[in-house]
Amino acid sequence: MDNLLGLLRIRINRGINLAVRDVRSSDPYVVVKMGKQKLKTHVIRKDINPEWNEDLTLSISDPDLPIKLTVYDHDTFTKDDKMGYAEFGIKEFVKAMRMNLRDLPAGTVVARVLPSRQNYLAEESCITATDGKISQNMCLRLKNVECGEVELALHWIDLPGSKSL
Repeated sequence: MDNLLGLLRIRINRGINLAVRDVRSSDPYVVVKMGKQKLKTHVIRKDINPEWNEDLTLSISDPDLPIKLTVYDHDTFTKDDKMGYAEFGIKEFVKAMRMNLRDLPAGTVVARVLPSRQNYLAEESCITATDGKISQNMCLRLKNVECGEVELALHWIDLPGSKSL
């Protein structure tokens, strides 16, 4: 934990038009992985447009590692079905953390990340500053599945005595 930079709070907001894996619906949940860390949301029963509004917190020591997100359909008697995956990086987010943001008006956009073949963004994602803190909302298009997106938000949590960005 010597290299701990801080904590990244990922708010898993909702799924949009997720794939059907049961009779007419799915029982989705999200698993987030970064390095050896693995976190998951609770299961939402019978909903392809679930609202989790759940916070998951990762310890960040290497901002170059990708964050991987996989959506699963919970099954009681068989192995859970995959409903797509996405991944995203936090390099731009960490770069924004290194800026002096204290005197900027609330909601100032400090960086824009555009969808491309190299990322999973469904639309432009803006990194904004409010009261010296940054946040980023994003909508990720799921891969290896016929349809589905996941909306989430990133927030940085500084730790007292942690290695300064």
